[in-house]
Amino acid sequence: MGKELHCREVGMNCDAVVRGETVDEVMKQAAEHAAKDHGITEITAEMATKVKAAIKDT
Repeated sequence: MGKELHCREVGMNCDAVVRGETVDEVMKQAAEHAAKDHGITEITAEMATKVKAAIKDT
């Protein structure tokens, strides 16, 4: 069973879906996506909490 995050579920107007085997893997890929596609280079503790809460099992 893997994990996935829909970018739109954390408040972005974006249809990207990040998938991985673990929460840590999804968080890493989400941070890379946020930097590349949204210009977000600093992930605050509040943002990380919101992202982790939006990660679901697949």
